[in-house]
Amino acid sequence: MSFLHGIAASSGIAMAKAYRLVEPDLSFAKITIENADSEVERFEAAVAKSKSELEVIRDHAREKLGADKAAIFEAHLLVLSDPELLTPIKDRVKSDKVNSEFALKETADMFISMFEAMDNEYMRERAADIRDVTKRVLSHLLGVKLNDPSMISEEVIVVAEDLTPSDTAQLNRQFVKGFTTDIGGRTSHSAIMARSLEIPAVVGTKTATKDIENGDFIIVDGLKGQVHINPTQELLEQYKKENEAYEAQKAEWAKLKNEKSYSADGHQVELVANIGTPNDLAGVKSNGGEGVGLYRTEFLYMGRDQLPTEEEQFESYKAVLEGLEGKPVVVRTLDIGGDKELPYLSLPKEMNPFLGYRAIRLCLERQDIFRTQLRALLRASTYGNLKIMFPMIATIAEFRQAKAILDEEKEKLLKEGVAISETIEVGIMVEIPSTAVLADQFAKEVDFFSIGTNDLIQYTLAADRMNERVSYLYQPYNPSILRLVKMVIDASHKEGKWTGMCGEMAGDETAIPILLGLGLDEFSMSATSILKARSLIRKLSRADMEKMAEKALQMSTTEEVIELVKEATNTK
Repeated sequence: MSFLHGIAASSGIAMAKAYRLVEPDLSFAKITIENADSEVERFEAAVAKSKSELEVIRDHAREKLGADKAAIFEAHLLVLSDPELLTPIKDRVKSDKVNSEFALKETADMFISMFEAMDNEYMRERAADIRDVTKRVLSHLLGVKLNDPSMISEEVIVVAEDLTPSDTAQLNRQFVKGFTTDIGGRTSHSAIMARSLEIPAVVGTKTATKDIENGDFIIVDGLKGQVHINPTQELLEQYKKENEAYEAQKAEWAKLKNEKSYSADGHQVELVANIGTPNDLAGVKSNGGEGVGLYRTEFLYMGRDQLPTEEEQFESYKAVLEGLEGKPVVVRTLDIGGDKELPYLSLPKEMNPFLGYRAIRLCLERQDIFRTQLRALLRASTYGNLKIMFPMIATIAEFRQAKAILDEEKEKLLKEGVAISETIEVGIMVEIPSTAVLADQFAKEVDFFSIGTNDLIQYTLAADRMNERVSYLYQPYNPSILRLVKMVIDASHKEGKWTGMCGEMAGDETAIPILLGLGLDEFSMSATSILKARSLIRKLSRADMEKMAEKALQMSTTEEVIELVKEATNTK
């Protein structure tokens, strides 16, 4: 028996035989070819086969996982249609008289190295896309069959160095009970997919593929981030009991599905969900979500070759509003640009895209895009409880300009005889420190705040959360972050407004007691976290958490805050 430790990427416990999803041999030699035209045709045929496979995988992902996950494979298809990648490969075959395999590998490696060296998450993900796509093309050139996770027909735990988006989208939840990888983190594609599929996962073990053989019986503990290889009968029995306890706990949480979210001393908050597409509504309902606190509309714009029409957007917004049957739906206007590219917009390349031309900054300049989205939202407003939220607001002037454009489109629609809800609230995301500091002034003009902690934390501490060298500075519980959150909440309450939070922090077990004590009104998180959060809040006294939060604001370090929460909630 041996043991590996990694990162708990998706909750739960899985016990089954190991299925090694290892790379096939894709080695080749450099060959001088005689007929360059024939070799280019061979390359083009391999690209065509790869496109056909990816279309099937995309359609499967859309059906099983939703349009936002399928967008990953739309991106892969765009890579396979990109002349900036394909043309140099063909030119290399013709000019150097080399085989397609060599030209493909040399060109792809150049692009991969270039993207991996860039200091932002989006560009590093593009490197992974190119690697995934070129591997598929290479397999067709060599006549080697890639592993096909969709063909797994018995209960297994998948073991891999990493799981590409293509691999993960093909996992059949009926048979794949969990997975573990050598590399990756909680925000990697594979981890996000695992949470969507609700299967346990432990990533970043470093040596899973080295230490685990095909057929080994393994336990993946997605609660503690542990993997046990060929466990003793005693440990197996222990985990069976732990799994029964976890399933029983989930059953207890499920009883809270139709309950309101009250603290132990009767204070009510709202627990709502973050979604990307109308397909996500089923998860919101099955997990007792009290609404949607963040509808990421950018997925409507991604994985396609042109902007969505007003009618397409209207139908999508209408579907969500109708589906929630009067529960609140906070829709974030387009948050694209900089680190999240739309190829068909030809946005400028930037040295520092997280601080660049994106979100509301793009929308205020490209008002044709912005006004189309606002018209679609306004038209859909009568079908439910719509709240509109502008992202990346840094100044009062930006909010006023965005609000003025919204008001203009509202007037136009009313003149056209279009019915519009009279109760639409208009708010902003607070993700820039300047906005948090000036929250008392913003609160006089907005209807609500929603704190986007993912960006607020990295902007406040000047640390890219995806950069491993400075990841230690991504500190949700740092007293500086807590003070900014407190400023925003207090400012909204002073003006009779409300504050929500739609970053990862809202569903964090350590953060929830603090946020309750700071007075947060709405917690927006992944749907699968809602029932667990509701259970936790029902055990907490708001009055006690207020006292604890006051102490946390006076502390100096993240570590001190974590210890304080453990003491206050008896979780040491």
